[in-house]
Amino acid sequence: MEIIEKLNSRLLHTTAGKCQLDIELYKKKALMYAQMEGAVSVLSDMQADKSYVYKSKAALELGLSTEQNPAEIHSIWEEEIIKKIHPDDRLKKYIHEMRFYEMMDSLDIDIRAEYCVLSKIRMKNKDDDYILVKHRMFYIYSPDNGKLRFTFCLYQLALDRALPLVSNFMIINTTRGEVVVKDKLDYQTILSPREIEVLKYVGEGYASKQIAEFLSISINTVSRHRQNILEKLNVKNSVQAFKDSFY
Repeated sequence: MEIIEKLNSRLLHTTAGKCQLDIELYKKKALMYAQMEGAVSVLSDMQADKSYVYKSKAALELGLSTEQNPAEIHSIWEEEIIKKIHPDDRLKKYIHEMRFYEMMDSLDIDIRAEYCVLSKIRMKNKDDDYILVKHRMFYIYSPDNGKLRFTFCLYQLALDRALPLVSNFMIINTTRGEVVVKDKLDYQTILSPREIEVLKYVGEGYASKQIAEFLSISINTVSRHRQNILEKLNVKNSVQAFKDSFY
């Protein structure tokens, strides 16, 4: 997926000057959060391209294996968790992380710790049904080279189990207790399900011919959907429509 490649190019710093932050200290913090909040916590190391997953009993409700706890993954992407996220929310999660990275990169390093991502996403539980999960993500930067060193994610069963039509993605300032950025467009109330499918493929960089093959429809139908998207969202091209809908 194109957006994953873009994220990797920004997040990973395996050749950067070494950061002196103590990984063991942050592992202990990740364990503490999992235990105290009844959550699944994921600490990802951008310097080593590794993740450490700590699971409370909530992991059982999500149908996650607790055989290895913590689990060490040779990637910054926790695949066992990510594959449980609803496909729509998964894509928006990636896009939202790109937006968060770019915002944080524009801020002075002294105030970056004030911000985090807060979202509610749909994830499959142990019964293979979608339930609502609160997701929080924090960035931890190196004081030595200024690069992003750790990302820290928390997945916690939401108190409100009613599934929304559109999942909620926000960037918040935790010191001021305010929303800084939220989804610009509730696109699912404007576009048809097929138009949403087409728009997602456009955002991933696929051409109309490829989209037609994926959806088993004609290229003319794809073109018609793309034109409808432009008219409904009042934008000049489909790529801009994708950005306005998800960014």
